[in-house]
Amino acid sequence: MRFKANSGFRNSLRFKLVGMVLLITVIAIVAAWFFSNSLIKSFYILDARSNLTTTYESCNQLFLDASGSPRPYAIAAEELYENVENPSNATIFIVDYKNNQIYSSVLVTKKIASSLQQIIDDHDFESLKSQKKKYRFLNYEESYDLLGVLDNGFLIILERPLEQLNSSIQFSSRLFLIVAVVILSFEASMVLIISGTVTTPIRKMSLVARRMSHLNFEIKAPEERRDEIGELGHSMNELSRQLENTVSELKSANASLSRDIEEKERIEEMRSEFLSHVSHELKTPLALIQGYAEGLKDSVNDDPESRDFYCDVIIDEANKMNTLIMKLLNLNELEFGNEPLKIVRYDVIEQINGILQANQILMEEKKVKLTAPDPEPVYVWADAFMMGEVFTNYLSNAIHYVKEGGEIRISVTRKDDHVRVSVFDEGSKLSEEALEKVFVKFYKEDAARTRSYGGSGIGLSIVEAIQKSHNQDYGVYNEENGVVFYYELDGSETGTNED
Repeated sequence: MRFKANSGFRNSLRFKLVGMVLLITVIAIVAAWFFSNSLIKSFYILDARSNLTTTYESCNQLFLDASGSPRPYAIAAEELYENVENPSNATIFIVDYKNNQIYSSVLVTKKIASSLQQIIDDHDFESLKSQKKKYRFLNYEESYDLLGVLDNGFLIILERPLEQLNSSIQFSSRLFLIVAVVILSFEASMVLIISGTVTTPIRKMSLVARRMSHLNFEIKAPEERRDEIGELGHSMNELSRQLENTVSELKSANASLSRDIEEKERIEEMRSEFLSHVSHELKTPLALIQGYAEGLKDSVNDDPESRDFYCDVIIDEANKMNTLIMKLLNLNELEFGNEPLKIVRYDVIEQINGILQANQILMEEKKVKLTAPDPEPVYVWADAFMMGEVFTNYLSNAIHYVKEGGEIRISVTRKDDHVRVSVFDEGSKLSEEALEKVFVKFYKEDAARTRSYGGSGIGLSIVEAIQKSHNQDYGVYNEENGVVFYYELDGSETGTNED
């Protein structure tokens, strides 16, 4: 499986570490939230009870005399504000039921008096007098109350509104959430910073491993740390050195073996192909030479004109055989690279025009309409003699295949540092098979037609060998009304080939 060079922060170890730590923290905070929510109200209720109890004790103390005995006489209402300790800020109602007197920390209205009467009627205060704790707590929708009896027999009702209690609970909840968010943010920042010290060297080692997988052993893993990561970096560098040595040895051995195998196969294939094609190509001229020579020997025709014709055929076939052999030798030298290239800078337009002029008579015989390139010089770097062979082969091929009175169009175009020479001949198109095999040695799409003008099927193979020796492109393609052969040359300012 191939991993991307950059897998993204979401898939990184750093993200996973931060995610796990934050997830654990969030779970802990949520658990604490639910736990605290279940206890916080109980805590405030206990606190409210404690405060109400303090207020009760303070009120009870208010109605005691100096000796500590209860005093059932009236007190000023202001004393409830001045002398009673009331930490819960509860509303105080002290009822002298026998004398129909109410001592209150607020103004008693008829509604309040009616409500107090209802509370006294609904609860058994008499039973509280005999208990050790002479009070009890009641939880209403809007208040949390203490109902009790003072030591002097007065009834006491302390009323603490739940609104204040609920406000305190909500404030604590909001504070809890704010603190939780701050803790999470701080923790995420710290984990990101701390995890970077671990994941950064791991990322560097991952880069080293990827480079090693592409047989690049120049980069080294960090190994200056004195921990497990440093040990891993040292091990990776040692592995890289060993792999580099092993791969180098394997490549050298493999290259040598491949060269030997390829050379052997190439030689064997070329030998077999050469014998097959040469025997095929020489069979026809040898048969003609033999037949006409036997005719001369047997004096088939005694007249001088017939003898001259027989001799001309023998000479013509012998010349064809000689031309074929010379081309084969030339192609053999090109394929084996025995002859070094002589790279020079020259004007390809001048060379093309010279070859066109030399073939002017052949084109006039077929009434060819020639379109030559612009006369402006185009300089290239190449072996001028070999490139002349390339253009000559293309032009010869075009002259022989162009239709009577058809067009041959020569174009020279420049693209970046390359110059392309194209030779178009108007006529029939090449088949798909011919487009693929036209540069193959001895290939002839129409053998009978090729032989009629002396073609051997080697010219385009020579083009291929020359272009490969120059490391330049070449090819063929069909157009709407003909075929285009092309080759490219180095058109840079300084040239890229060497002599």
